[in-house]
Amino acid sequence: MLRLRLIHWNAAEAAPYLSVLKEAGHRVEYSPEFSPQLMREWRTAPPDAFVIDLSRRASHGREIAIALRQSKATRSIPLLFCEGEEEKVAKTRALLPDAAFCTFSRLKSTLRIATRSAPKVPMVPVAMMDRYAGRTTAQKLGIRSGDAVTLLDAGRDMPAALGELPEGVTFVETGGAVTLCFVTDAHELRRQISSLRSLAAQTKLWICWKKGKSAEGGVTERLVRETGIALGLVDYKICSVSEVWSGLLFAAKAAKAK
Repeated sequence: MLRLRLIHWNAAEAAPYLSVLKEAGHRVEYSPEFSPQLMREWRTAPPDAFVIDLSRRASHGREIAIALRQSKATRSIPLLFCEGEEEKVAKTRALLPDAAFCTFSRLKSTLRIATRSAPKVPMVPVAMMDRYAGRTTAQKLGIRSGDAVTLLDAGRDMPAALGELPEGVTFVETGGAVTLCFVTDAHELRRQISSLRSLAAQTKLWICWKKGKSAEGGVTERLVRETGIALGLVDYKICSVSEVWSGLLFAAKAAKAK
């Protein structure tokens, strides 16, 4: 019997995985939500293998797998990716060529092979933040040529602080293709995100907070993430917006991250 960790972002769709794996005699741990605490738990007591679904939020699953490879405690644990769109599977395979990939129908047989022939020297991809090195702030934020950008509760110097922008980018009060909301008060955070969450399906929604010594009002990365999740959102990218601000990119839970 193996102790497995299933990573899937939809509890209803995870049910067939749980059924098949448990019927095969394995002990399966599962939660539809991810938190940094889970990563710490895995480093302390790693499972025998990670089964990661790529049909939803493929970028989330891919980045979790890369983070697992960054840590010596979890680096050698077999990774098995299941399902997913061809393009997203190919992107994941390019970063983690020594992981196992399969369709749901071949889950049990591929799991047996993956756990018996785990790579002796696992591939360690570059961490997400390092892959962003050298890119402009606009590129990190997903601002493209001709985009309209909405800045909420930003200082007058924020447009300049974003640095060089693609041709044709404009700033608008509402309806931008990219929206950055700047928060400085923990007591107002829930109200602000609640008023913006409907935009997550229409725009790239970044919630930004002051970092390091500039931090104020009790707003932290953890608080922003947990508040967003509690309101039906999920974060899938983090970015340094300027020397003062960091941001998390949110999407609605039902949406697939690109």
